[in-house]
Amino acid sequence: MNDTGALTISTIDGRSGAMPTVGLALGAGGARGFAHIPVIEALDELGVRPAAIAGSSMGAIIGAGMASGMTGAEIREYVLETIGKRSIVANRLWSLGPATMRDALGGFRLGQFNLHRILEAFLPDAIPADFADLGIPLKIVATDYYGQHEVVCEEGSLFDAIAASSALPALFMPVHLGGRVMIDGGIFNPVPYDHLNGVADIVIGVDVVGGPEGEASQSPNRIDSLFGASQLMMQSNIALKLKLGSPDIFLRPNVNAFRVLDFLKARQVIESTEGVKDVLKRELNARIEDFLRR
Repeated sequence: MNDTGALTISTIDGRSGAMPTVGLALGAGGARGFAHIPVIEALDELGVRPAAIAGSSMGAIIGAGMASGMTGAEIREYVLETIGKRSIVANRLWSLGPATMRDALGGFRLGQFNLHRILEAFLPDAIPADFADLGIPLKIVATDYYGQHEVVCEEGSLFDAIAASSALPALFMPVHLGGRVMIDGGIFNPVPYDHLNGVADIVIGVDVVGGPEGEASQSPNRIDSLFGASQLMMQSNIALKLKLGSPDIFLRPNVNAFRVLDFLKARQVIESTEGVKDVLKRELNARIEDFLRR
């Protein structure tokens, strides 16, 4: 990598010369967002460091890890040693401080969990408190509930921005940010690749929203129906965005077998989507070749 942040093509296929910059957009998807980890690992293996990252919801969390300097392998290890282990999850929730988990989490009613407290327990120490301390520029997307539009956070409290972007309405309380009520960024912009246009030469978008899966004759339960309807809405949003303008590379790891809240299945999600690595490497090499012919 040179002093400007551009990479050299010697990192790919042994070639040399100036390499186009890459932007990475990581999408919403709850536990399905662990599929972002093999994508980051593939970029690490190619020696590609994004010029900028954009993320919504789970994509904001994983993106913050990468922007903080964590490698894909380090993010994988951290996830598997924390969120991937039921005993560790329970211990961290109980260690939040108040006398009962009910107080710490904000109650056990659907939609009332306190995301700030949960993030305090689970975000890695490598993630700094402020955007200014990140190694890679990061754009975090949240949704202004009453304003009915997206909000892109790029400065100030990184922790608050992550909480706002990840406040899934069916699970967490809304987050107040800048005097506004914010909910999950994936509601308005599930894969925010559009915010990297003009920022990088090659833009990669990763969609881990997925969709409901099951027997055609079987009715979903209340929770699955709620999340499934949200997924269908977000996929409709993504389909329209793709018609208006697509990223240079658009990846859709197969995550339908996992539910939004399958956080304890982190290992299975990651391992089942390993194949996205080869897809990304192949497509990125092709895009670089095209870029150099211009």
